[in-house]
Amino acid sequence: MILPKIRDPRLTTIRRGGSLSDRDHHLLAIWAAQCAEHVLGHFEKDFPLDDRPRKAIEATMAWAHGDIKTTESKVAAYHSNQAAQGAAGAAKFAALSAGQAAVVAHVPAHDLGAAAYAIRAAMAAGDGPDGGEKGIAECLWQISQLPEELRDVVLEDEKNRNSICWNVFQHINTIHL
Repeated sequence: MILPKIRDPRLTTIRRGGSLSDRDHHLLAIWAAQCAEHVLGHFEKDFPLDDRPRKAIEATMAWAHGDIKTTESKVAAYHSNQAAQGAAGAAKFAALSAGQAAVVAHVPAHDLGAAAYAIRAAMAAGDGPDGGEKGIAECLWQISQLPEELRDVVLEDEKNRNSICWNVFQHINTIHL
C-alpha cells in the first residue's frame, strides 16, 4: 500500500477538495512517467516484445498533454501491472513503476509509487551492496527531474510516506538539497 490513509490536500486536485491545480497534476504525471521511463530498460531487456509498460508511460504523457482521458490511462496501468505479474526483480518493479505512473491521472499521490518502484528496480538491478548505491543514485536522479514548483511538496511527501514505500526514500534526510 503506497497511499496514505489521510491524503495531503496539496496532492489532491481542486475538484476533490485539495489545492493541486490541473497544471501541477499534469507536471506530477510527467515526473512519474520520467521516473518509470528511466528504469524501463530493465523490463524491456527481459521482455523485448512486451510493450505494455512502455504503453503505460506513453498513456501517462498523453493524459498529461490532454490527448486521452483518465480512464484510458487507467487501462494502460492495468496492462502494465499485468506485465509485471510475469516478471521478477528489476523487470517487475519497472513494469509496476509504469503502472503507477499511469494512474497518477486518477490519483496524483500515485506519483510516489512510480518513483518508489523505479528505485526498487534500480536496487534490484544492482548486485549486493551495489543495489543500495544504485537506489540512492536513482533517487537523486529523480529529485533532479522534479519541477521546481513541486519540489518541496514531493520531498516532504517522500519523508511522510517513506515507511509505506518500503523505506526507499530513507536517505532523503541525509541529502543536502
